[in-house]
Amino acid sequence: MSGQTWAEGSAGGPLDASSEAIAQQVAGETGVAAGADDRILVRVDHVVKHFPIRGGIMGTSQIGAVRAVDDVSFEVRRGETLGLVGESGCGKTTLGKVILRLIPATSGQVYIDDRPLFDLNDVDLKAARRDLQIVFQDPYASLNPRMTVGEIVGEGPLVHGLTDRAKREELVRELLAKVGLNQTHIRRYPHEFSGGQRQRIGIARALALNPEFIVCDEPVSALDVSIQSQVLNLLNDLQQELGLTYLFIAHNLAVVEHISDRVGVMYLGKLVELADVDELYVNPRHPYSVALLSAVPDPDPRKRKKRLVLSGDVPSPAAPPPGCRFNTRCWLKTQLGDPARCTEEIPELRDVGGGHQVACHFAEEVTPAALATAAERQLPVAQA
Repeated sequence: MSGQTWAEGSAGGPLDASSEAIAQQVAGETGVAAGADDRILVRVDHVVKHFPIRGGIMGTSQIGAVRAVDDVSFEVRRGETLGLVGESGCGKTTLGKVILRLIPATSGQVYIDDRPLFDLNDVDLKAARRDLQIVFQDPYASLNPRMTVGEIVGEGPLVHGLTDRAKREELVRELLAKVGLNQTHIRRYPHEFSGGQRQRIGIARALALNPEFIVCDEPVSALDVSIQSQVLNLLNDLQQELGLTYLFIAHNLAVVEHISDRVGVMYLGKLVELADVDELYVNPRHPYSVALLSAVPDPDPRKRKKRLVLSGDVPSPAAPPPGCRFNTRCWLKTQLGDPARCTEEIPELRDVGGGHQVACHFAEEVTPAALATAAERQLPVAQA
């Protein structure tokens, strides 16, 4: 898209062993996208999204704010899949919507090919939408039940000037074939399809404007286990064929491991770790990431591993703890004798080597020995 104006467009939960098996099937059939390069397509720069809490007699006074996304920065390279994981309520979906400007940011900026997305006027933003699309989590709620498949998939091209009905129908038929649906389904309504077929319709809709960047917001979490691998394989195939760039939001760490090139971990509105997928899964350096990965079950029932169970509940995003957001549940903080720095100073996302970024004051202390000690101190020790 370099050198073009926006108007010109471009060329371009719980885990289980069955989920791990699906991920292995996906990896075996398609592998990780091979088209990723070092050029930056999307740059998220100190993005903040706070939702106001209103009260008072008339309910109009702001008495607080839910800090859904709080000062998040990262980059997405052209052609790669960046996985984004974390507990429910950590801000993953909100961040995805803010990046696409589906909801306004409180502050910060998102750059698409070095163009500031949040500064665009309505005309330029409409043109930019051609390059930025989303696949929603719920394939049932994200499709208009009053519209046929042809109308749903063809709505984007119609809005962007493809008024010739015959050409638009031809495009829709090509897209349906590309996502593995029968072209005769063009006259049917969403209720006539299964969940997996509806998600394929959602993917076809996202592809209709030939985008460069797609936010996949938990695209398989609402689907049956037997269907998940089909949709994941489809996303991988389309990425390799069309050179797409994905932000893949998910809970299923096993699937994220096999579909992503890099993985970011979010906790309570903050990005706490970002690294290449192999590095993160083999050598996590943030205490939260360590605990999260310890919960991934092994599909081999003969293998047993100790799980690091976190104490306490996730704090409210309306009243996050001071200092590090994770300090109220951090096993490493306890092991190090509760250093004051954890509650007094917000850790910056820093490089600990090889592009591995961690937001922890004591990331160098996260070692296999420290993890073993923390697991042994748990009574009883949980087994996964």
